[in-house]
Amino acid sequence: MVYENPAAVIDHTLLKPDARSPQIRQLCEEAVEVGFASVCIPPAFVPLASDILYGSDVAVGTVVGFPLGYASSLVKAFETEDAVRCGATEIDMVIPIGAALEGRMDDVLKDMRQVIAAAQGAKVKVIIECCYLDDALKRTLAALVVEAGAAFVKTSTGFGSAGATVADVQLLAETVRGRIGVKAAGGIRDWAGCRAMIEAGASRIGSSSGLVILQQWQQQEGA
Repeated sequence: MVYENPAAVIDHTLLKPDARSPQIRQLCEEAVEVGFASVCIPPAFVPLASDILYGSDVAVGTVVGFPLGYASSLVKAFETEDAVRCGATEIDMVIPIGAALEGRMDDVLKDMRQVIAAAQGAKVKVIIECCYLDDALKRTLAALVVEAGAAFVKTSTGFGSAGATVADVQLLAETVRGRIGVKAAGGIRDWAGCRAMIEAGASRIGSSSGLVILQQWQQQEGA
């Protein structure tokens, strides 16, 4: 099977703690050149990325409550409002994982809804951090993400004990049944891994190795 260019489903990502402006500028320029879906960057760099990407088809994505998820809902909502005001059009938020593990689903739903409301129409991707959850809880949370009105359920932050797995992507895709997207992130560093996630049902891929993925795709698919 010949795969179409995967760039259109990749969020070109740089979330390292030592990220600097020249790296963000390069990330944005690469995203425009190859046609990535978005850049995913720290909130402090949203104004810079917004300026660079103005007029392009590349979305400006950032993170909220990241990477641990235990900021209050009020703080997450403020982060989201500020990011959108600065030009973000996609928000990757982390749920309160402890609340989910305790079974406080009303609190998790409220958290998501506050961020979605604050996003004012920007796409919200909800990170449930699958590595800490059993399959039953993954299903429950994926259904809750649909109920909340988010655009995507996302597997991982990339900062947890493990990243995306094919099994988790399949489970999430089966649960949401196309009503929202599934974003796989964490540890996806080559075309083989990216392809496996797409085949499992991922409609968006988060990776800091997007250029490597594209290079390998071109070599293997003869594009």
